[in-house]
Amino acid sequence: MAFFDSITLEKGMYANGKSLTDILEEIDPSQNYKNTDMEGLDAFQRQLKRYDIKVGGSHSDQVQKFFETSNSAALFPEYVARAVRQGMNSADSLSDIVAARTVINGLDYRSITASPLDVQNSVTAEGTFLPQTDIRTNPNLVSLKKRGRILTASYESVKYQRLDIFTVTLRQIGAYIAREQLNDAIDVILNGDGGNNPAETVTESNSLSYSSLLKLWASLQPYQLNTLIAPTALIQQLLALSEFRDSGAGLDFHGSGKMVTPLGAKLIHAPSLPSNKIIGLDKNCALEMIQSGNVLVDFDKLIDRQLDKASISCTAGFSKIFTDSSKILSL
Repeated sequence: MAFFDSITLEKGMYANGKSLTDILEEIDPSQNYKNTDMEGLDAFQRQLKRYDIKVGGSHSDQVQKFFETSNSAALFPEYVARAVRQGMNSADSLSDIVAARTVINGLDYRSITASPLDVQNSVTAEGTFLPQTDIRTNPNLVSLKKRGRILTASYESVKYQRLDIFTVTLRQIGAYIAREQLNDAIDVILNGDGGNNPAETVTESNSLSYSSLLKLWASLQPYQLNTLIAPTALIQQLLALSEFRDSGAGLDFHGSGKMVTPLGAKLIHAPSLPSNKIIGLDKNCALEMIQSGNVLVDFDKLIDRQLDKASISCTAGFSKIFTDSSKILSL
């Protein structure tokens, strides 16, 4: 059994598609540290403690602390990736849209498609066949898009900057990636995933009202309306409706900042959505998210050149599962 203070760290650990944390957990499982002062730390955090690298708080170390030894330098790309993932999680709206997440090692993926469910109350008579749902492999490959940023840093920022403020910058990069992935998901809902399956449009000739939302709700049957996606102007109109100003919804919004509609659906702000459209969907069966690997960083550059220039990216795409589980309200 390897202990955390005897592991040789090298950049080759990044070359097999797994995160450094996963590799370290295989070598040095966290379960071996129950009832010790290391309990509660994962394998990566134990390595930070091994090299006395403090990444947060008022007494956090400078960025150069990672590069004092070749071993500790190998930790830096994972620190960057983890900070970016934290930013992605903090800005994550995809959990309220995506029904399933699939991680692949490659760029080619075919999802499945299912025939619409019959909403009629059909009774199967004795000796007759049950209604059939067809599941087929989608003939089109899922379009995966790489989202990310190029990270550059001067010598001074590496030498003198504290890790806590550097983490804030990395989290913002992660939040940017999450917002771009939300835009990709919205594009698939609106225009389809390449299989000629755009969302059906429900037209409302009048201005936005509570009855408009009821019309959208009714059009989704037999699916649930549990997520609404709207642009800035329409969210402002929604929140101004009298039905949104009841005491319960008001207390929740003022107390937590979470916008919940009178229909019980989660309201998601999407500035990129056309100004006259609202998307309603059932998050439990609308979209599949396909992700190629995890957050990727140029580990060679981050270890050898101490942040001269490196890319941070995440490659993902979206595919529809049940096309009719999402609808567009067009005003």
